[in-house]
Amino acid sequence: MYLSRFLSIHALWVTVSSVMQHYPSVWGHYDVCKTQIYTEEGKIWDYMACQPEATDMTKYLKVKLDPPDITCGDPPETFCAMGNPYMCNNECDASTPELAHPPELMFDFEGRHPSTFWQSATWKEYPKPLQVNITLSWSKTIELTDNIVITFESGRPDQMILEKSLDYGRTWQPYQYYATDCLDAFHMDPKSVKDLSQHTILEIICTEEYSTGYMTNSKIIHFEIKDRFAFFAGPRLRNMASLYGQLDTTKKLKDFFTITDLRIRLLRPATGEIFVDEQHLARYFYAISDIKVYGRCKCNLHATVCVFDNNKLSCECEHNTTGPDCGKCKKNYQGRPWSPGSYLPIPKGTANTCIPSISSIGIAPKLALSTVSSVQVANHKRANVCDNEFLHCQNGGTCHNNVKCQCPAGYTGILCEKLRCEEAGSCSSDSGHGARAQGSLTLLVALLGITGPRLF
Repeated sequence: MYLSRFLSIHALWVTVSSVMQHYPSVWGHYDVCKTQIYTEEGKIWDYMACQPEATDMTKYLKVKLDPPDITCGDPPETFCAMGNPYMCNNECDASTPELAHPPELMFDFEGRHPSTFWQSATWKEYPKPLQVNITLSWSKTIELTDNIVITFESGRPDQMILEKSLDYGRTWQPYQYYATDCLDAFHMDPKSVKDLSQHTILEIICTEEYSTGYMTNSKIIHFEIKDRFAFFAGPRLRNMASLYGQLDTTKKLKDFFTITDLRIRLLRPATGEIFVDEQHLARYFYAISDIKVYGRCKCNLHATVCVFDNNKLSCECEHNTTGPDCGKCKKNYQGRPWSPGSYLPIPKGTANTCIPSISSIGIAPKLALSTVSSVQVANHKRANVCDNEFLHCQNGGTCHNNVKCQCPAGYTGILCEKLRCEEAGSCSSDSGHGARAQGSLTLLVALLGITGPRLF
């Protein structure tokens, strides 16, 4: 009875997992790393790829402003409404909580009223440029899963650059340029994400779409992550298998959505007109009420949990991996090179678990390769050569009595990890193995529904 109940639950889980792939905001079918299944050999663990849940990553960042004294209020100053230069009864005073606008107000939880926001000093030193760098740092590699959204309390800036870093702020590269006039500001023709395609998705563009003046309904700037996903997953992001396939096989594409830091470079405040009104410079400033960055810790598909402890994010690594991003095998689990997990096949992916080193198994390689009885091996430090939990035979091999892997034709080694022709020194490009791998790749591409030439 219990067996039939378990099999029914497991079948339901597989069905739910398949359905969940149509809800990309969750990417949730990788949030379980293993499950118990029944086979002819008994109950075993079935390992799968896994990753933490996507969340609002602004809860975990540190913010830095450059210049550091650019925030208004020290000394106190009066500023004017953007739409009415004669309405100058607003005050910024850092010493008074009700009138202060510190950087942390870009990330606080707020309802519609009252609005809280960070604000810069006004453009009182015109014509010297009023420029601000806002750097958001996580001290952790992050994978973006939704649009970056910046909400301005004042008008959106006339010129701005969004930049990313993959090496904790040592080097920077542009994500997108924003301007009221792209050609004049950055010597670039204006484009939108809709002008891109699968083959140009990594192009850095300048857009004029988000740089209009100071209208009430024109306060938001986007960096469109989902629109880029849609080039592979379809307009409603329902073909996630295609997107996962591209992320799995195209490192440049995966890196495009990966960051350690973001930098917002505000280069020119909203003027709402061609010329700056030098008689009313108190109307020009930057003010940001909200920044949203949705994503997850990068754990290389080897962790379901990312913890925030001592102001630091870290993956709780599974699959015998370790490191901040689960980027290497644990000590004594280096029986094969570390590899990230794989999204494929949908819906479980491939765990690519690190396996014990030969030396840690307790059996000398020479003994393991010899023809010995199961009693001899079992008595040798009572260690397994293979089993069905984490010492999987590779390349289609099967584990026999935990003593040896029985390898298919063409493979050899303790875990069937080597080509037999390599051991004999007779492998060639047309030996058949390459053709089989190529055939498998062709089948995979066909299953994923990926058509046309590849990105790179």
